[in-house]
Amino acid sequence: MTNNHSKHKNPDSQNGDWDVADSKDETGSTEAAAEEKKETSSHEAAVEAVEANLDLPVEVSPQQRIASLEEELAGAHDRYLRLQAEYQNYRKRVSKDISTARFLALAESAMPFLQVSDYLNMAMTASETSDNLDAIRQGLKMIMGEFQKAMNELGIEKVNAVGEQFNPELHDALAHEASNDIPEGKVSKQWSCGYKLGERLLRPAKVVVSSGPAKAEDKQEG
Repeated sequence: MTNNHSKHKNPDSQNGDWDVADSKDETGSTEAAAEEKKETSSHEAAVEAVEANLDLPVEVSPQQRIASLEEELAGAHDRYLRLQAEYQNYRKRVSKDISTARFLALAESAMPFLQVSDYLNMAMTASETSDNLDAIRQGLKMIMGEFQKAMNELGIEKVNAVGEQFNPELHDALAHEASNDIPEGKVSKQWSCGYKLGERLLRPAKVVVSSGPAKAEDKQEG
């Protein structure tokens, strides 16, 4: 009996083992399906997130497009008007600044000569009421001193050309004349001095240039 009982138990034991194995297989399949579903949901969520961040073109109607273009045109026209107004204001400011600078330059240039004008008027009055030539001469020297001071304040320099080599950049030759004392090509006389402001010539000196000793035929003609 013992053997028969054992033989009867073994099949039951094997069936019990099969039931447990089948249960494990079903559980594993369920978990795999759940995991796959979870991965699918995560993938779909990721795709949705990426699409949400993309600036994908949206279809608009012609009316909406026209309205958008009209709005852009109105904005551009407004910016243009503002720019034009700013430019006009800038031109006015620049014009005013130039006028102010010109006035200040003229005023600064004129100021040193006002005292010279006062002295000239005083000299004219003295010459009409006095016969003292020495006093008038002293007054004229004082006026010339003030005039030279005014020129120095402006940075104006005289160009004295007598005895200098003729330079067309500084001298204006009015004539040529023979000279036994002054070599050819040098200035023998100066009718009016020139003036420079810094390195720039304001007025050339008007001069007579020596042509050297007189030639024999020139002497005979003389």
